[in-house]
Amino acid sequence: MQRILIESLAGDASFNRFHGLILFWCALIVIFDGYDLAVVGAALPAIMDDMKIEPAQAGVMAGSALIGSMFGAVFLGTLADRIGRAKVTALCIALFSVFTAAAGLAREPVSFSVLRFIAGLGIGGVMPIMAAQMGEFFPLKLRTRLVSMVFAGFSIGGILVALLAKQCIQAYGWPSVFYFAGLPVLLLPFILKSMPESMAFLARQGRRRELLAILRRIAPQLRMDDGAEIAAGPAPGGRRNAPVGSLFREGRGWSTVMIWLAFITGMFMVYALNAWLTKLMAMAGYSLGSALNFLIVFNVGSILGAAAGGWLGDKLNIKHVLVGFYLLGAVSLTALAYAKATGSLFAAVLLVGASTLGTTLLAIAYASDFYPAAIRATGVGFAAGTGRIGAVLAPLLIGWLVSLQLPLERNFMAIGLAGVLGAAAVLLVNQGRADSEWAKKAASGASQAGAGAEL
Repeated sequence: MQRILIESLAGDASFNRFHGLILFWCALIVIFDGYDLAVVGAALPAIMDDMKIEPAQAGVMAGSALIGSMFGAVFLGTLADRIGRAKVTALCIALFSVFTAAAGLAREPVSFSVLRFIAGLGIGGVMPIMAAQMGEFFPLKLRTRLVSMVFAGFSIGGILVALLAKQCIQAYGWPSVFYFAGLPVLLLPFILKSMPESMAFLARQGRRRELLAILRRIAPQLRMDDGAEIAAGPAPGGRRNAPVGSLFREGRGWSTVMIWLAFITGMFMVYALNAWLTKLMAMAGYSLGSALNFLIVFNVGSILGAAAGGWLGDKLNIKHVLVGFYLLGAVSLTALAYAKATGSLFAAVLLVGASTLGTTLLAIAYASDFYPAAIRATGVGFAAGTGRIGAVLAPLLIGWLVSLQLPLERNFMAIGLAGVLGAAAVLLVNQGRADSEWAKKAASGASQAGAGAEL
């Protein structure tokens, strides 16, 4: 009887139109998510002027969506492993689109913060689901590169925010950039129809016909019998209904905690800059338009960093590449603190984007690489959700530092310290427990078995 191992088939497949469809939807959804996440940072100076609020209160408003995203990443990521990714993806898009657009109607801090908290549930839920989807379907030899490239969509969303903010805020007011966030709801029927369901989920549900149809699209050249035995990887820890506990079984416990710490420090750097870079540059004497230019350069840098990190991660040891990126983030933030000329400031901001947001995008690929398919959305979801602790603390802490009126460089150096802690955390992860290592061993064993059969 023909026996098909799902993970090996997907990992060894060649990139084709089916993978391209998944790549397209994941990238587009991440761009929408990135827009909704970055919109407050771009509009923050105008919001503070309009609502007559102080920096500490503005930090709370900026952090409200991040608190929501912490819960969304944990609970919606886990829910996706239980009821299916397509449904939960649609729910996330509806949440972050509708409630971000609604935040544009708020005229005081409390209602704005509540609406952004609800939007944050969807913002946080998308990341682990997209990471799990790509980690399950994309070929192993391209996986890190493609995942990093897709999550660079966060930066594209940030660039769109900055460009629209430059054109719209002064002409139509800050709510205008929030209203654009409602458009992705129109795509929900198309996403539900064409986004494939998780193969591990279909296997657990016994939905054999749907699973076979997906496998034929992944490897159209492979002849599969209707009666073929289809095998998924073993349920982690032997418990199919306890994916959260599985993060700590089979020697993954210590590494899971270290991955969480790495996400906390990485997101601290990113969200401190996302929320406050425009305002900090305005405090340094730049106009709103010029300050938004720094935000654009920051996001361009993150795209370059994600591309470089993904390429290096596929060619070299992804763990060592990630450590280097964390350290580069600390160094570049220190350089930004002391850059004075406009040209050197732009260069420093470009490098900061590459080594902070680029680092976080690479960390998502790393977490997706670490956990097996059956708990991948849960693993990435809990890492991203726990990482939101750093995301929530960042705007609050920087808002407090700004209120103290310290020298500008002290703010950037405080952010950079997180990079050193993140590098230490990644170094302490046990790479031998990573799912990619298991997949390589399985592929090696299969090839050796094939060679033995030929002999």
